[in-house]
Amino acid sequence: MSSHATAHQPGHDHGPDGHGHDDHHDGGYHGTYGGYLTGFILSVILTAIPFWLVMGDVIADPRVTAMTVMGLGAIQVVVHMVYFLHMNSRSEGGWTMLALIFTIVLVVITLSGSLWVMYHLNANMMPMNAHDMSNMP
Repeated sequence: MSSHATAHQPGHDHGPDGHGHDDHHDGGYHGTYGGYLTGFILSVILTAIPFWLVMGDVIADPRVTAMTVMGLGAIQVVVHMVYFLHMNSRSEGGWTMLALIFTIVLVVITLSGSLWVMYHLNANMMPMNAHDMSNMP
């Protein structure tokens, strides 16, 4: 078979320039310099704020600080998915969004189940004090 015949086989589509670039778009966002710069600036800000909150001891309650840092972390995940991974409902025919939703559901089930098990193990364990521990082998 000649090399000319293999160039037109199914699955070997080449664009008009012969280098595999197609004229059609898959509906996804492919990013611009401004988009990447915006994502980078947001990422730096969303990294600097938690660092400042923790190192500067800005919030007195450590639980509030931890929840704030986790919230800013979740926002940063969204920034990365939108600006760097270019995830939206149109890219890849919606499959990336479906995969993201499936992943989120699995993570929520796993985390909530783990917390439920740990809470119930803690609540149902026999209390032990120092006297009980001294009799342990």
